[in-house]
Amino acid sequence: MEFSHTPIMLDEVINGLNIKPEGIYLDGTIGGAGHSAEIVKRLSGHGHLYGTDQDAAAIEAATARLADYAGRADIIRTNYENALQKLKARGVEGLDGILLDLGVSSYQLDDENRGFSYRYDTRLDMRMDERSEVSAETIINTYTQAELARIIREYGEEQFAANIAKHIVERRSKAPITTTGELSDIIHAAIPAKMRAKGKNPCKKTFQAIRIECNRELEVLRSSLDDFAQSLNPGGRFCIITFHSLEDRIVKEAFRRYENPCICPPQFPVCTCGRKPIGRVITRKPLTAGDEELKENPRASSAKLRIFEKI
Repeated sequence: MEFSHTPIMLDEVINGLNIKPEGIYLDGTIGGAGHSAEIVKRLSGHGHLYGTDQDAAAIEAATARLADYAGRADIIRTNYENALQKLKARGVEGLDGILLDLGVSSYQLDDENRGFSYRYDTRLDMRMDERSEVSAETIINTYTQAELARIIREYGEEQFAANIAKHIVERRSKAPITTTGELSDIIHAAIPAKMRAKGKNPCKKTFQAIRIECNRELEVLRSSLDDFAQSLNPGGRFCIITFHSLEDRIVKEAFRRYENPCICPPQFPVCTCGRKPIGRVITRKPLTAGDEELKENPRASSAKLRIFEKI
């Protein structure tokens, strides 16, 4: 199927990046290049866009979409945690803007063969990078009951995590669990009927949790933010779109720390730790999609955009 992903809060992102025509920019999760296409249009002279993604379909789609800008855009297949290393090898030391659009693309959700969605009965996969050895099937069939419960509780914020993990282990003791349909049936059986009747699909939280673990999403985010912030040139902007509270909390706390890194006790009259701010938070409250965008793209309803500027 064709790679399709509607760029979230496109105008807000472009305005937030405060693009300089001669600037160097990184779209760390380029997807179908919806945001990147608008970034590269605004570049001239020595301005350049680098895009990374770990999904082969995204790389193919982005390459096609940016074909007319090949001289001002380079696309690299890698997880964004490796982006700065890849750029340094190309002689890039500082960036004027970075964009991370986190979460799963519409293409990945709608392609039943990728196993991201409980709407289809297909193989348990959920890998954003299909070269990875660890899939959702690996996690479901090899993690201990305690590990599964922890992941579903922490990454899915699911109150019935322990019971879901118990049901998974009981089912797999009879035969390996290999499809999204099987996992959906297990989750439904593990959640009380009165809770299932509340409207939302009871599989959502567990599927999110397994996907996050499978792709190391929070681990990669935590380990990458500091290096990205430090890589910005003075005046450079860092825009991050998150889709659930776990991601947003990590970004919010990191941006606050960059603006106010002091670790001195509150009672100290002056700072003695010597830690200095590296920038300022542009968005005191995260930006969210407007009514018109939500009508066109309901999946934007959970998106939050935070922006930081290097000094």
